[in-house]
Amino acid sequence: MNIQVSAPAPAIGLDGVPAAVTALSHVDGARGELIIAGRRVDDLAGAVDFERVARRLWAIAGAAEAPALGPLRLKAFERAVEIGPVLKGMTPVDALRAGIAALDVPDGPDAAAAITAAVPVMSLTALAMSEGRPAVAPDPELSHAADILRMLRGVPVSEGEAAALDAYLTTVSDHGMNASTFACRVVIATRASLVSAVTAAYGALSGPLHGGAPGPVLDMLDAIGTEAAIDGWLDAALEDGARLMGFGHRIYRTRDPRADVLKAALQRLAPDTPRLDFAMKVERAAQAKLAARHKGRALDTNVEFYTALLLDALGVPRALFTPVFAMGRVAGWTAHAIEHHARKGRLIRPDSIYDGAMP
Repeated sequence: MNIQVSAPAPAIGLDGVPAAVTALSHVDGARGELIIAGRRVDDLAGAVDFERVARRLWAIAGAAEAPALGPLRLKAFERAVEIGPVLKGMTPVDALRAGIAALDVPDGPDAAAAITAAVPVMSLTALAMSEGRPAVAPDPELSHAADILRMLRGVPVSEGEAAALDAYLTTVSDHGMNASTFACRVVIATRASLVSAVTAAYGALSGPLHGGAPGPVLDMLDAIGTEAAIDGWLDAALEDGARLMGFGHRIYRTRDPRADVLKAALQRLAPDTPRLDFAMKVERAAQAKLAARHKGRALDTNVEFYTALLLDALGVPRALFTPVFAMGRVAGWTAHAIEHHARKGRLIRPDSIYDGAMP
């Protein structure tokens, strides 16, 4: 008698399939916990500035001590001005992709820091040129976050504003094996350059299912408009099967811990603004309606909800939200690339399942 044994169902999309061993960050979706560089994200953000977080990630990955970001921002500005006319007229998302690809950063011990320093400089220089205003040169004496806001606005910013952006950059600096980090790992595993790997990572980040959600959160709040319209608007959206932007996460089965970190940063920045009060009322109403509609399925606030509000409060235009995300996540991308080589990682080459016609 022939007995057929069914093979276990494959994990299409690689869900639950480990692709690397890493000491950089850990995501526990069931517990709603994120650990970056050995510390919980709510302990890290605000206690350690972004540049120190980036250095710690690189050190854990196996890199030598990295140079300061300030002088590297100045060096990146020279390249940004050089290629700026080519980027003029592109959207901020596309301009940064082209700008990263055009970086003249050779592989070596300083490459991770140089690329991390260059990402905001490329993005903000291209934005200035597209808007017909002179690009603002970096100030190497400022913190990374303070200089990003100064280059964006053209004027110095308060310590509170710099601290709020710094908390954001730290919060999004790494997040396990997300899509963009996996793309970075795949490319670096081929022995391609670090610039090529970061370019690929940013390409993945630019997709609307990964890094493009914060802007639509503001669009949703604008569409709701008033407190009186909250319940009716949410009910109509849910009846139509629309996704409520800023709620639910593929990994977290409870509240996204980054949401609370950014909410606290926002409250320190602007504790009594009508915009924040209105958004929190929308949040509470949405949570209640989602819980009633999807019993047994956690659809709580995710990082995009308070990212949108925080960046908006800092004067960051919506078209720049994805590039600003990259300004933080580039620390994690480069650290993962370093770690892959330091651990002598293999070429990443998963199998596929053929379901076409046989000859």
